[in-house]
This record gives sequence, C-alpha cells and structure tokens, in this order.
Amino acid sequence: METPYHKLVAEYARLLSEGKQLPLGGFPPAERPKLAADAPKVLFFAPHPDDECIVGGMALRVFRQGQMNLVNVAVTLGSKKERQAERWRELQQACQYLGLGLVSTGPNGLDKMHPRTRETEPQHWASCVNVIARILEEQKPKVIFFPHRDDWNSTHIATNLLVFDALKQMRADFECYLVETEFWGAMTDPNLMVEIAAPDLADMMAATTFHVGEIKRNPYHVLLPAWMMDNVRRGCEVALGQGGAAPDFTFAALYRLRKWTGGQAVKLFEGGKAVPYSQNIRELFP
Repeated sequence: METPYHKLVAEYARLLSEGKQLPLGGFPPAERPKLAADAPKVLFFAPHPDDECIVGGMALRVFRQGQMNLVNVAVTLGSKKERQAERWRELQQACQYLGLGLVSTGPNGLDKMHPRTRETEPQHWASCVNVIARILEEQKPKVIFFPHRDDWNSTHIATNLLVFDALKQMRADFECYLVETEFWGAMTDPNLMVEIAAPDLADMMAATTFHVGEIKRNPYHVLLPAWMMDNVRRGCEVALGQGGAAPDFTFAALYRLRKWTGGQAVKLFEGGKAVPYSQNIRELFP
C-alpha cells in the first residue's frame, strides 16, 4: 500500500535526476547590488575553488542584502597541478557570475596545505602565513569567512590554522568579525543558523556549475538544497538549543560567529541565533 510519502520520495528522486542533466556554466552574470564606494570589505578564504559557492550562503547574503564588498581569496587551486590553470579559469567565471571580487595567493595558489606542514616544514608554512597576513593588511576586512578547525578535509583544516596564524601576526589593534564555515565536518557548536533564500541558493548552484571539471566528476551541486534542508533540522538543535522549536526556514546554513579583538577570538553572545531573511544580515556586524 502506497502512502503520500511514496509519491514525495519519488518526486525527490525525479528532480535529482533531472537536475543532473541541466547545463553547466555559461550563464550570464547574476544581478548584483550597487555598493557604496566605501562599503566594508568581506574576505572569503576558500580552501578550494568551489567552496565560495558551496558554503558561501551567508557570505552571499552579506554581499547582496548587507551590501558589503565580498572578495574571494583563493587559498589553493587544488592539489592536481595539471588542473590548476583550468581551475583558476573556472573560479574566475564562478566569481564573475556571482559578482564577487577575487584575490589570488600566488600563480598556482598555496601548496602543501596540510596541517602537518605546519610542523614538518615551518619555513614554508611561515611564508604561506605571510601571504595571508599581507592580504589581511591590504584588504582591511570587517568580516572574514574560513573553515572551522574540524572540517575534516586536510586543506580546510590547514586553512583554519593558516588564517589564525596570520591573525596573530596582525597589529594589536586589528579587529574583524570571524565567521567559521562547515562542509566536510559538522561543527559541534555553531551559533548561527542563517536562512538561505531560494533565489540565492539557485545562484549558488548555478555558480558551482562553472567548476565544470569538478561537477563532471561528482555532480554535488544538485545536492545543495537537500543539505540546506537538513541544516534546518540539525541547526534548530545544535545551534539554537536542544528541544527548541524549529524556525520556519526551508534552507539554512550553519556558522560560528566570533570577533577577533585584542589578539584573540572572543564570543559575541551566549547561545545561538536564527537569522531569518527578513533580518538584514549586516546587523550582525555593527
């Protein structure tokens, strides 16, 4: 005997199958906000090309809704040297579609981005930290996005260590908001559940398809809505507190917000917050 849920699951499967057949890249640029000349700078430290699309939902809100100047920092161009030039071109196209600025850490990005490099090759690691510190000094961001410490993937973890090491090199009066992201490894203590509007999610998916080489290997872009839906389920417990009522979000992403001040990361509030699309995301960064 079938129930209405049999039809629902069949529709999910059908839509997923159809999504895999949709075109990749080649779309005209998405509509972008008009930013003030002195709009605050936001840096998104992407461990790999495509992270700016996958986990950048809140960053996209900061750009579009908060009208802040969002710049992607390409920490690496992947570990396959034969693909790095192509991945840079794909990244340029994805950022152009979304309207993001783009900064390179070097002709081929940074290499040997693995936590063990910090211990086994301290000179190389120090040179990479200097690159990030120089970008922070030049860009003077109000907000930075980067992976959390336990995001499983070695390059993601290395990016977290790299950014924190660079922050420790900054002047004592340097301040910015820290937003840690998650993808491969879920955070145990996120403090923000950020609603992602359907049009923004659609643009994130479309932008991801410009990374054609990766999408052909694994069409993960079509799974973003399912992941964002599951974030609502998980976020209402781990971000907002056990047993709490779930906000009426369809899609959400989870983050940890703190502030770098006095040479350390400090909490801004206790507990967690849900940030509906009706609230201007810029209010988080007074």
